[in-house]
Amino acid sequence: MSHPFLSNTPSQPQGLGDPNAQFNVYIGNRPNCDLIHANRAVQPLNSSDIGTIGQACGNGWRKVFNVYAKLLFALGRNHFSFNANFPSWQAYRDNELLQMGSRTALWFSPPENTAKPGIELIMGRTYAKSLQLPVSLTWLNEEFALANERNLIVCPYFDYRQLSNQKILYLVDLLTNLKATN
Repeated sequence: MSHPFLSNTPSQPQGLGDPNAQFNVYIGNRPNCDLIHANRAVQPLNSSDIGTIGQACGNGWRKVFNVYAKLLFALGRNHFSFNANFPSWQAYRDNELLQMGSRTALWFSPPENTAKPGIELIMGRTYAKSLQLPVSLTWLNEEFALANERNLIVCPYFDYRQLSNQKILYLVDLLTNLKATN
C-alpha cells in the first residue's frame, strides 16, 4: 500500500515544512525516496508523514527528524514557543514538526543569498564549508559556527552521535543568545 506523500514521480521538493518558516534547517542530502512536489519550494507534511518517510527512506532520516524535534522542544523552554502544547518531543514531532503552521522547514538546497526570516541552521561542518555562503562564519569550535548578521549557525549533523543531547543544549544556548542579541 502506498502512502499519498510518497510518489514515483522524479520531481522532489527543495524542502519540507511550513512555507512561512521562522526556523530553517539546511541539510546536504535528501531522503532516498520520491516526494510529492506540488510545484512548491517547500512541501508541508501531514501528521503521519515523518513516520512514513522514516520507514521508506531509512533509520538515518528517523534520526534527523527526532533530533530536529528534540532541539525545538528544548528551545521551546527558552524564549521560543515551538512546544507550547506538547508534553514531549515525540508528540511535538508527530503532531507539528514540518507541518503547515509549524514555522519550521528542512531544506534540501543550500541557503539562498538573501536570508530567510528567523533562524537558519546548516547541518554539518563539511556541508557548510562546501557552500558559497554570502557571509563569513566565526567558528566557535570544531563543530559550531555563527554568522550573527544573518542569524545563521552551523551545527553538527542531526544524528544522535554528532548532535548529542549535551550538544543540543549548547546549541539551545547559542540560539537563545542569538535571538536575544537580534
